[in-house]
Amino acid sequence: MTTTTSSTGFQPKLFTPGDWNAFFGFGTNILTNMLTLTILLRFVIKMPDAIVFGRILPAVGLMLCLSTFYYAYLAYRLAKTTGRRDVCALPSGISVPHMFIVTFVIMLPITLTTHDPIKGWEAGLTWVFFQSFILMIGGFIAPIVRKITPRAALLGTLAGVSITFISMRPALEMYMTPVIGLTCFAVIIVTWFGGFRYPKGIPAGLVAIAVGMIIAWGSNLFGLNYGGLTVPGITGAFTNFGFSVPLPAVNHIFSGFEYLGVILVTAIPFGIYDLVEAMDNVESAEAAGDSYPTTRVLTADGVVSLIGCLMGNPFINAVYIGHPGWKAMGGRIGYSAATGIMVIILSWFGVISLLLAIIPVVAIYPILLYIGMLIGAQAFQSTPKGHAPAIVLALTPHLAAWAGVQLDGVLHAVGTDAATLGLDKLANQGVLYAGIKVMGGGSILTGLVLAAVGAFIIDKKFVNASAFALAGAILTFFGFMHGEAIGIAVTPVVAIAYLIVAVFLFGLSRMPASALDRTAPHEGVPDAVPAE
Repeated sequence: MTTTTSSTGFQPKLFTPGDWNAFFGFGTNILTNMLTLTILLRFVIKMPDAIVFGRILPAVGLMLCLSTFYYAYLAYRLAKTTGRRDVCALPSGISVPHMFIVTFVIMLPITLTTHDPIKGWEAGLTWVFFQSFILMIGGFIAPIVRKITPRAALLGTLAGVSITFISMRPALEMYMTPVIGLTCFAVIIVTWFGGFRYPKGIPAGLVAIAVGMIIAWGSNLFGLNYGGLTVPGITGAFTNFGFSVPLPAVNHIFSGFEYLGVILVTAIPFGIYDLVEAMDNVESAEAAGDSYPTTRVLTADGVVSLIGCLMGNPFINAVYIGHPGWKAMGGRIGYSAATGIMVIILSWFGVISLLLAIIPVVAIYPILLYIGMLIGAQAFQSTPKGHAPAIVLALTPHLAAWAGVQLDGVLHAVGTDAATLGLDKLANQGVLYAGIKVMGGGSILTGLVLAAVGAFIIDKKFVNASAFALAGAILTFFGFMHGEAIGIAVTPVVAIAYLIVAVFLFGLSRMPASALDRTAPHEGVPDAVPAE
C-alpha cells in the first residue's frame, strides 16, 4: 500500500547513489535496443546511412528523451505528494516486440516489393502514426478488451511473434559465428536465468558485449576476424559523426498511407496489446509501492510516439516491464532522466555508428534471443496450465507467417515467385504455399482469435468461444485475418468456415447438461493416450 503524508516543504532528491546502479543497468538495456534497431535498419532494410543516422536515430533520441524525462517528472510529483524517498520512475523505451514487428512485417515486405527502403520507412511511420492514436484513446477500451479476452490469447499471439520474428534470426546468426554468439549467450543467461551476479553488479548485457569485443578483436591478431570488425571500419564510422537534429517527416507519413490496408492488419491488434501491457506494467509498479495513473501513462506513450513519428521515427514507445527490479537496484528519479540525456548524446552526435564499428553485431544477438525466450515463456508461465494447448494453437499462424517470409525471400533471390514456379510443384515437394499464405495472413489477430476460441473451449465456455469464432469470421471477411490487406471478401471461404464453427459452438452451448460433460476442465492433457 502507498501511504500519503504531508509533503509541505519536502523536496525529493533528483539523483541518489542507487540511481547510478539503475542507470548503468537500464542505460545498457536502452543502448542495446538502439544498437539493435540500427542493425535492423542498415542490414535488414538496407536503409541508407544518411537516413539512419541523419533522420531516424535523431528522432528516436528525441522520443526516448521526452519519455524518460516525463516519467522522471511523474516520479518527482509522486515523491513530493507522498513525502516518500523511495519512489522509482517507470522505465520506458522502444517497444522491443514492435521493433521486430514493424521491421519484418511492415517495412521489410514493402521494401522487397518496391525495391525502395524509403517506402518501407514511410510505411513504418504510418504504422506508428495509427498506433499512437490507438494508445491515446485506448485508456477507455483497454479494460474491456482485457476483460473479455483470455490472457492465453493475448500472450500466446505475442509468444508466436517472439519465437519466430524475434528469436529465429538471432539464433541463426549466433550459430554462424558460434565462438562469439554462444559464448555471449552463456554470459547472459547465467545471470538473467541462473541468478549469477557479476562483480560490482555489472549488467550482464554489458559483460556480454565486452566479451564479444575481446573475442572479435583478439581473433584479428590471429587472422581469424571473428565478428567482421576492422580498423578501416572504425575510420569509416567517423564519417557519420556530426550533429543531426530531428526534422519533420509529415510528408513521408502521408506517403505511407498507400499501404494502409497492410498496416491496419497489425496496427490494431498490437495497439490493443500495448494497452494491456501498459496496464500490467502500471499494476506491477503499484504492487511495488508506486501508484501511477494508467490513463496518463497510456496517453504519454501515445503522445511521445506521435512526436517521434512526426520527426521520422518508425518505432513506438512503451512503458517497460521491470519497474520493481530497477527500484530494488536503488533506482529513483535520476536514473530515468540520465538515460534520456545519454540517448540524446548517442543519437544526435552519431556515436551509435562508432559503437557498431567496435562492437560485433553477433554479441548483441544473444540478448535478442533471451528477450524472445522470456516473452515466449511468459505465455505459459502467466496463464492457467490448462490453457497450454491454446497457446500452442496461437503459435501456428506466426510459424506460417515466418515460413512465408523465408520462402518469398528464397524465391525472390532466384528471380521468381510462387505463382510463376507453380503452387502444384511446390505442393508436390511438401511445401503447401497456399496454406502458408492463408494461415499466416494477419497472424497477430489470427493467433489471438484461435487461442481465445481454444481457451474457452477448454474451459467449456462455448458461448464465449462461439463469439470469438464469429469475430474471426467477420475479421477474416474484411481481411484483418488470413489476408495480406484489408478489403471485402478477401478470403470468403475461410470466413464461412469460421461462421460454421461459431454456429456449431453456439449449438453446443444450448445442448442439455446431460449431453455435455460440464465438470471442471482438465489440464489440457487426455486422461489416456490410445495405443498406436
